[in-house]
Amino acid sequence: MRHLLDTQTLDRQTALRILDIAEDMSDTQSREVKKLPTLRGKTVVNLFFEDSTRTRISFEAAAKRLSADVINFAAKGSSVSKGESLKDTAQTLQAMGADAVVIRHSASGAPRTLATSGWISAGVVNAGDGTHEHPTQALLDAFTIRKRRFGADSRGRDLAGIRVVIVGDVLHSRVARSNVWLLTTLGAEVTLVSPPTLVPQNVSHWPVRVLYDLDAALADGPDAVMMLRIQLERMNAAYFPSEREYSRTWGLDAVRAAALPRDSIVMHPGPMNRGLEISSAAADSPRSTVLEQVTNGVSVRMAVLYLLLAGERDEERGRDL
Repeated sequence: MRHLLDTQTLDRQTALRILDIAEDMSDTQSREVKKLPTLRGKTVVNLFFEDSTRTRISFEAAAKRLSADVINFAAKGSSVSKGESLKDTAQTLQAMGADAVVIRHSASGAPRTLATSGWISAGVVNAGDGTHEHPTQALLDAFTIRKRRFGADSRGRDLAGIRVVIVGDVLHSRVARSNVWLLTTLGAEVTLVSPPTLVPQNVSHWPVRVLYDLDAALADGPDAVMMLRIQLERMNAAYFPSEREYSRTWGLDAVRAAALPRDSIVMHPGPMNRGLEISSAAADSPRSTVLEQVTNGVSVRMAVLYLLLAGERDEERGRDL
């Protein structure tokens, strides 16, 4: 695997390979010594042009547990804020000898530009670009669903027949887009639920069912309900009457959560707007996977970095974690 830029072009075999290696990585994280020597001598750069705590720390933890050297590069306060271009920044990282660049950028397509421009020879991982995609979030979500459903027997399994309902601000959500493509590639049936004003115009081309009534979607008894954060910072217009109205109509409250089938799980990519898209009762219930998603994110990102920087080499001589 040379880069990870999206899930729309990620084939089933590669997706399952990432998830299975993430299982191996997860097993190593239960050991007393969690660190592996796999990427010793490699340099991973976290290049974040947008603020992020959860994703950046997760990638940093993943790289360090594989013994890579990590450089955190924040755009604010750097030469970028003084007008330096993506090309100049990339060439600087090339001169520093970066082996992998994890990039988050406000412009959709920036990671692909970095990967295909010839400015840098490093492997590129998209950590979120505009409203386009966030592939490692979708991978950790699929990993979480698979682990909850199949437990220790999940290796090699896809998500055929699993029904997932994704609820909320689909319009601004790169998480929703990445999940739609990955989950359907793995065989899951995906339903989107949203106010009409927060549904993308091109959604008719997506392999999903679209509903506007949350209660109707939940009545089908989904296996997983993924609540999306309302991205107020990306909204420059009134997409719904009020936060109270949104919560009442499209929020996952205690009553709706309690009515779900016994084995259904509740997911959220974080950070959560408690009391808006999800209630504390739902977020903190035993069916919630919010904290598991954070834990699983490290294992999945370890798998991605491993495949980018060591996978082909190690598989030639026999992988041993």
